[in-house]
Amino acid sequence: MALIVEFDCTSKPPSIVILEAHQACSGATARNGGQLKPDSFHRASSLARDYGIDAAEKVAAFKAKHLAAFQSLMQMENLSVTLRSAERMMCILTRVVSLRLEVDNYQDFIDKGSRTVKKTDIIPQELAESVSSVIGALGGLTYPTGRLWPYKFVMQLLERLVSIGINLQTYTPVLGVSDSTHANERWEVRTDRGVVRAKRVVFSTNEYTSTIAPQYKGKIVPVRGVCGRTVVPNPPEHAMENSYILRFNDWHFDYLASRPDGSIIVGGVKPTFYHDTAQWYNNTDDSEVSGSAIRYFDDYMQRHFHDWQDTGAYTDRVWTGIMGYTTDGLPYVGIIPNKPGQLVLARFNGRGMPQVFLTAEGLAQMIVDGVGYEDTGLPRLFKTNKEPLENQKSQILSGVEEKTM
Repeated sequence: MALIVEFDCTSKPPSIVILEAHQACSGATARNGGQLKPDSFHRASSLARDYGIDAAEKVAAFKAKHLAAFQSLMQMENLSVTLRSAERMMCILTRVVSLRLEVDNYQDFIDKGSRTVKKTDIIPQELAESVSSVIGALGGLTYPTGRLWPYKFVMQLLERLVSIGINLQTYTPVLGVSDSTHANERWEVRTDRGVVRAKRVVFSTNEYTSTIAPQYKGKIVPVRGVCGRTVVPNPPEHAMENSYILRFNDWHFDYLASRPDGSIIVGGVKPTFYHDTAQWYNNTDDSEVSGSAIRYFDDYMQRHFHDWQDTGAYTDRVWTGIMGYTTDGLPYVGIIPNKPGQLVLARFNGRGMPQVFLTAEGLAQMIVDGVGYEDTGLPRLFKTNKEPLENQKSQILSGVEEKTM
């Protein structure tokens, strides 16, 4: 979707057809959680260990640009979607997570010259509960963030794009793409309604990419997540003004985002299903939710926040969504190896909102202007190449047994 918006901004937009397997925007927002969360520290810290401070800083800075990019687009297109962009994410540490370790990592980043991490503030342990209202908080971090309703945002953009001539075909699943080009150097895209021939094919299918691009099989894995909506009949005196992440240990964390109507969106719930990989790993069934996941949301706000005991907050609904995870935790973006004219924009590991839009802008430059990946301004770590496709290691399942013991 973001890719097509970028095409529309060019002087000579190409002829475009969107092939959607189901209804418009079906599953395209994964869990529809709505967090535009450019994590300026946690993810950057792990990337720095593997790829160096410079590469990690470029990724963090790239994500941070998305807040302004979304704001600009919504004003330009006059979208009736509420974007809350002037608030902070409160990442609150509880139980076994070490605040000392977080502070040490933070200072190390600052000492090495990270500019983006400077936007992150430390919440010391002695102030954690009073600042965050989280019961048992041991400290935390805050950084700029935003939130919106992804489905509503995408559907309004789609309506506009269709009105200017973009060809949207719903309920048209792609069955496969030819291994080589045919007449006039065009790829053949097979659907159950016929064949589409195109000079360029963009795989923006995220978690479903490997079903039609087999070279990504085992590298882009569908992962089922859980999300819920909590309704608050009697709001507390001080309503939730910020988004939250509650980190219980190195693998278990929940995210919370309040909606304009006062309800709370909660995502996470790993302890209820993580021990059973069939419940989430390589699972594309978003039609069911386990009973244990539903029960996890019972009295969630009352259990974790001060002054919420008498709010009557209750779970209104719980749903699942499918995300695209990768074996090394990084996106795949650019020209598919050995497939000139085929490009990929996928695998955002549940963090698509602060990555996809400007990534699509870079991909559009490659297609329309013919620029090379290195000249797009995209982080080098996002570039798809042979090495990760040939690497047999996977971070997705690493340590599952240890994490759930």
